[in-house]
Amino acid sequence: MNRKHPARGAVRAAACLLMCIGAGASHAIDLMGSYEKALQVDPTRLAADEAVAAGREKAKQGDAMLRPRVNLQASATRLNDRSSSNVPAPLDQIIKSESSGTATQVALQLSQPLYDQGARADKKQLHQQSALAEIEYRQTQQDLMQRVAEAYFGVLLAQESLRVTLAEKAAVAQQRDRAQARFDVGRGKITDLQEAQARHDQVLAKEVSAQSTLASAQAQYQELTGVPAQGLAALRPFAPTAPMPDDLQAWQGKSAESNSRVLVKQTELTIAVAEIGRYRLNSRPTEDLVASYTAKNQSGSLSPAIAPDGSRSAAIGLQFNLPLYTGGALSSKERESLAKQRQAEHDLAGAKKDARLKVQDSFLSVKNGVARIAALEQSLKSNQTALEATTLGRDVGTRTELDVLDAQQRVYTSQLELAQARNDYLLGRVRLAMHAGELQESDLRALDAYLVR
Repeated sequence: MNRKHPARGAVRAAACLLMCIGAGASHAIDLMGSYEKALQVDPTRLAADEAVAAGREKAKQGDAMLRPRVNLQASATRLNDRSSSNVPAPLDQIIKSESSGTATQVALQLSQPLYDQGARADKKQLHQQSALAEIEYRQTQQDLMQRVAEAYFGVLLAQESLRVTLAEKAAVAQQRDRAQARFDVGRGKITDLQEAQARHDQVLAKEVSAQSTLASAQAQYQELTGVPAQGLAALRPFAPTAPMPDDLQAWQGKSAESNSRVLVKQTELTIAVAEIGRYRLNSRPTEDLVASYTAKNQSGSLSPAIAPDGSRSAAIGLQFNLPLYTGGALSSKERESLAKQRQAEHDLAGAKKDARLKVQDSFLSVKNGVARIAALEQSLKSNQTALEATTLGRDVGTRTELDVLDAQQRVYTSQLELAQARNDYLLGRVRLAMHAGELQESDLRALDAYLVR
């Protein structure tokens, strides 16, 4: 009897699928390349560019609060003057009964704050708002890196799931055909044939689900990066390593200092504190240095009493202002800002707690992933060995077709679990760096080392 290994059809199907998926291997795009594509088209990232540009202007506006202000005013007025009263002779040359002309005036004013604690508080707050924009921009960058990694590895996992499902379908179809042939010649049981057909139908349903999952993952990737999800660099077998440092408390300490959301809430608290100072200091007196220069001229026959000609004046002095009563607005604003400060304190505590928990989940995902991948690799080897033994036992009559189907299913289940474990490990590394506030482009390049070039 010419024996054929039951997984041979599966190997051919898998090879065919891999050829289709890797048709663009010569121009395969890796994780870093995907991120660079997303940088160009992701609307959230593009909006963040404009937001940080606007935020940086806040610091410049704050610096301007205590700088001098210079204003230039100019006017030109056309005058026609007529009077019906009789003017005594000595004054008829000064106050004419009828005159017309143009009066011009130019005034230059300068104001320099000398003492304005409210403006100083405004300046501090505007600088903090600029710093907040920078932190939110960094948070958007890290969020995009994580989304790209999830989309990329989501496609690879979906491809692997479909590959394993097609391989399982080919193997089960072979077992079904074998059971049919044995039943046709009277050497097989109808129950074996029915079980094989049921398994085949079950795998067909899994194939439809796997194809749908892959199509969805590819659509998400294309929406994020703007390029099709064909020809992605595939994941190769790798030896996972524990997180460095291998200390959960150290990672949680990093999150308390560097996590983007924690930094956002910390800056919002600083802004809230500055807001309190702003309303408290706005009730204090202010003192400004004020200087002005004014020039007045006229043309025509206008009387000097109506429009001076060649008049020049300069003034310099101090301007003092003390708010005495504002209708209760400042005290109300201060109470409002105190409440917002307490709110910001609670938000900061919540952000730190959330960061600690997310770091813990990601840390354990990476750390446990090392042992999980090793265990699943060994499990896959054991199930493959068991499948070979079960197949041999069936051929010599000690095992049944159902035993072979069960052994095959365990092999393919192990393959899927191993692919999922590798995916979870790599995404765990991305999320750990993200929640610790340390995710950078270099982390994506490091993950590219796990891909087939």
